[in-house]
Amino acid sequence: MSTPYPFTAVVGQSDLRLALLLNAVSPAVGGVLVRGEKGTAKSTAVRALSALLPQVDVVPGCRFSCAPAAPDPACPDGPHEPGPGAARPARMVELPVGASEDRLVGALDIERALAEGVKAFEPGLLADAHRGILYVDEVNLLHDHLIDLLLDAAAMGASYVEREGVSVRHAARFLLVGTMNPEEGELRPQLLDRFGLTVEVAASREPAQRVEVVRRRLAYEDDPAGFAHRWAEDEHEVRARVVAARALLPQVRLGDTALLRIAATCAGFEVDGMRADIVMARTATALAAWAGRTEVLKEDVRQAALLALPHRRRRNPFDAPGLDEDKLDEILDQFPDDEPENEPDPEPQGPDDGGDGGPDGGGVPPQGSGPESGADAPAAGTESAENPEGPEPAEAPEAPQPSSRGAGGPEQAAVRAAEPFRTKMLSVPGLGEGAAGRRSRARTAHGRTTGAQRPGGQLTKLHLTATVHAAAPHQKARGRNGRGLVIRKDDLRQATREGREGNLVLFVVDASGSMAARQRMSAVKGAVLSLLLDAYQRRDKVGLITFRGAAAELALPPTSSVDAAAARLEQLPTGGRTPLAAGLLKAHEVLRIERLRDPSRRPLLVVVTDGRATSAGAVGGDPRELSGRSARLLRAAGVASVVVDCETGPVRLGLAGVLAADLGGPAVTLDGLRADSLAGLVKNVRTAVTSSATDSPRRAA
Repeated sequence: MSTPYPFTAVVGQSDLRLALLLNAVSPAVGGVLVRGEKGTAKSTAVRALSALLPQVDVVPGCRFSCAPAAPDPACPDGPHEPGPGAARPARMVELPVGASEDRLVGALDIERALAEGVKAFEPGLLADAHRGILYVDEVNLLHDHLIDLLLDAAAMGASYVEREGVSVRHAARFLLVGTMNPEEGELRPQLLDRFGLTVEVAASREPAQRVEVVRRRLAYEDDPAGFAHRWAEDEHEVRARVVAARALLPQVRLGDTALLRIAATCAGFEVDGMRADIVMARTATALAAWAGRTEVLKEDVRQAALLALPHRRRRNPFDAPGLDEDKLDEILDQFPDDEPENEPDPEPQGPDDGGDGGPDGGGVPPQGSGPESGADAPAAGTESAENPEGPEPAEAPEAPQPSSRGAGGPEQAAVRAAEPFRTKMLSVPGLGEGAAGRRSRARTAHGRTTGAQRPGGQLTKLHLTATVHAAAPHQKARGRNGRGLVIRKDDLRQATREGREGNLVLFVVDASGSMAARQRMSAVKGAVLSLLLDAYQRRDKVGLITFRGAAAELALPPTSSVDAAAARLEQLPTGGRTPLAAGLLKAHEVLRIERLRDPSRRPLLVVVTDGRATSAGAVGGDPRELSGRSARLLRAAGVASVVVDCETGPVRLGLAGVLAADLGGPAVTLDGLRADSLAGLVKNVRTAVTSSATDSPRRAA
């Protein structure tokens, strides 16, 4: 086993370290969500936390980590006889993003069922994580079916397994820790609320801190054991402080004034539900215990709010998490301080705040309250500190430059989008095989079982009933003489399942002068923003193409970050002529490349335009004829499309409808895009694209 990077050797990241330590002091806080760019010590700090947790006493031989003093009466390995327990280190269990449902919750032991004819339950990761840490790296990429199971276990403190003739319930209380890069997409609100605390991390821009990160990282790589030994004393001190804080925690008094401050803060920031109040109370209590106090002070409530509330204030996926600290101080100052019995200690700090840099002699500047850089341990699937610069920020793209090629008018400044609204679901016809999501029907590894078939390759999901049925008629001929079935390879059957997939939703937005009326463009942006919100909820990838002047531009390559698409849309200027064909040809090119990269993810093309074509761009020729040919090229490639008709006014040319016919999809007005006005759109998309597939040969884009 490799030597883990020491927790106390992480440079900076005081908020991250404090949030993790508070959960070590009081697991009831509810876990931590760590958000930030790659290379900022997220995974390293989390993996190092388990070494600081006190050992746990378990019943010897129990696969579900029951406590000897209070064993679970419903434990599948029980009942347990009274007796001394065995001490072992607290576990940190990692949940891979691509894990199966069986691996998470457990399932019937197929080998014993077939060989011995008995029902035996094989525990999953939730059982392993009981009384320990469950860590999910890239938690925002976790499949929905696993998220649902996590939500159930986190809410009830137990895992229930009802499948394949097995009915099992076991305790599953764990510290949930997740890390994520927001550029790759956001979390579902239900899972986001399950994390007690959240921390934003970023790489430091201070040269001295970055030098210290590199120095410690290189020292660790050269001699992991020696590096860990140099930090052993600091690790021991923090571990002892965690134990002392846990012992002090029951004695901490949460006074009426502190409770009023917590309630007023949650009400003042309009936080939904009551979970935030409870988490803040537990966090403030843990902060006081960590500082060695038995009284919760105002600074404890303030720090608890900064850790527990930012991710609970988001009203939609495009809101950046955060908290107005001036407003927070104003709320807290409304209540007078209680008279403390003793002189209060200074504000709680991280384990090495204000230190001299540790045993390796590197001076570390004083820690601040904001995010700073850290040192990453070399582990598969984690971020690396060797590239501390991090990615280019996707939230601040450059606005498209005005084009001088065939511009039909001056560029107008970007306008704000209208309020988003709920749209009806658009889906791709047929049955796909793409990544799990919530949009179109697909054959998936998870979902409802629709049948069984012989496996074409490696068996991934056994259909037990069909396998038994296939083997049963041959038992006498195979000489069966015991309880177990005699199974041959030809008897095995693969379960076929149907669920939902996420698609690639590619937006092609007209930004020409004909769309430049401010009220009109605001409505167009509001419609696209609404569709982006729908794409976020359905776990799609999105891309954005804009066309104006004489050319089209890929404003955002296909990505899982819907936030980035919303940011690009907000800064979109308008003006110039309308190169509709250029936009469609750019879409054809993007979809062709994406089909090579991810063949199983099916596209949905959303063209937002009034249908006018006034520029042929660099190709030359008649703009309308060229746009028609480009649309038919997409139709021949089997791309499901929908045209959002932005034409307004008493006189309508109906050009968007002509474009939709060439694309083989429906046209819908901006008003008709709303959920209450879109009753037949999904059916029309399916009908139109199915018809186009029969009329034209289907070929690769």
